[in-house]
Amino acid sequence: SAYGGGAVFGGGGKVNHESYRVAYTLRIHDGDVLDIAWSPGDVWLATASVDNTVVVWDVEKLPSTVAILKGHTGHVKGVTWDPVGKYLATQSADKTLRVWRTSDWGEEAMVSEPFEECGGTTHVLRLDWSPDGQYLVSAHAMNGGGPTAQILERDGWKFEKDFVGHRKAVTCVRFNDNIFEKHLEEVGKKAQYVCLAIGSRDRSLSVWLTSLKRPLFVIHDVFESSILDLAWSKDGLVLLACSMDGSVAAVVLNEKELGTAMPKDTKSALLKKIYGQNIGPAQNAKPMLIENPELLKLAQNGTDNDSEAEASVAVNGNRATPSLVKRGPTDKQLEMRTSDGRRRITPIYIVPNSETTNQAVMNGNSMSSESFGKYQMQSSSSEAKSKIRVEKLDGVVEPNVSPGKKSSPGSEKPAPAGPPPPRPNMIAIKHKPGPVNTTNPVINSGPSGPASSASTEVKTSTATDSSDSQA
Repeated sequence: SAYGGGAVFGGGGKVNHESYRVAYTLRIHDGDVLDIAWSPGDVWLATASVDNTVVVWDVEKLPSTVAILKGHTGHVKGVTWDPVGKYLATQSADKTLRVWRTSDWGEEAMVSEPFEECGGTTHVLRLDWSPDGQYLVSAHAMNGGGPTAQILERDGWKFEKDFVGHRKAVTCVRFNDNIFEKHLEEVGKKAQYVCLAIGSRDRSLSVWLTSLKRPLFVIHDVFESSILDLAWSKDGLVLLACSMDGSVAAVVLNEKELGTAMPKDTKSALLKKIYGQNIGPAQNAKPMLIENPELLKLAQNGTDNDSEAEASVAVNGNRATPSLVKRGPTDKQLEMRTSDGRRRITPIYIVPNSETTNQAVMNGNSMSSESFGKYQMQSSSSEAKSKIRVEKLDGVVEPNVSPGKKSSPGSEKPAPAGPPPPRPNMIAIKHKPGPVNTTNPVINSGPSGPASSASTEVKTSTATDSSDSQA
């Protein structure tokens, strides 16, 4: 055949449809490669090695590399990609787990506390991300002297939960790529959850659903040695496990046991809801995303405003030219001082970039989750220096009055002559007989002059100091 397949000798006419030849040989590591992982959309390939490094390869330009990640001080035994393409996580024999940014390949976080008591007894440490990208589950960790699989939250990389039960170190973790749904009759709603498998040096295999507090099932004594790796089928109903003894086991499940897999379009919509994603045709060569739903709404609203502007018609029947209403300074920050000495800053109107907006909306079409992460929008976080100028204006404005609304000098009315009006919340206090405190300015400023008797009534506010009211 065109792929090199042919009849198998002595096979009774059977055709071998799988025949491979070497396309590229990637040589850069100084030692054995312990783990590899394809990025979302197959844009990059990451390889982890005993030389303490992780190499990221450019798949479109093999054997070219994108980055070489250095930082681990021990063998790197596991590597995995964030399903939305923003992070790459690695776990090493140096008892650390590190998260790397794909934007600049810098280190985002380093976690070591759950692994301080771990020994170097595992050949691999294969960690994995959940399909919704919210959780990262590590391999070998320790909690109270027992082996666990540590759960790290994407929000702040906190580690407060873990999976327990295995008697020896956890070697690999593999999430099912699907998000499952099951109707709960007692509640009347659909429950959404994910599924993962955990392999250990104790030769056992456990499968967990995040909707259950205990594992769905545990399989013992299938292998004669440690489990090295796990893999799920595309439909999520077949789990393969391989061991150091050279054997492979298959676990076949059904929808009644796991639940119904969420459709790809629904899964993409869920990820867009979580990360502010807008999945569409390729616009850039690198994975890009916005983890901020508000910025996505701004882009979508900008498109709606453009369509409304194009639909506007002038009085004479001709189509009016759409124009962008200027709502404030766009390139500088205005500062003034109020009469009480505080700064008054005029807000800046940020004009949406029409080119970026058009690329972001992409007519509302969604793409299958198989290529999710390859064509993303750029991260909302940017380290570029701000180009906004600060312009300080002379003059003083009244508090709670913007600079453009300050009243003119001629429109100010003179204050009425006579005694000032009484302050609110005033109460009358009658002094006891005795000497009068002539140092109190409130008493001395009365309408009848200085106080001459102890029966003089004094006006004071409820906020007056207790020493004055008891004088």
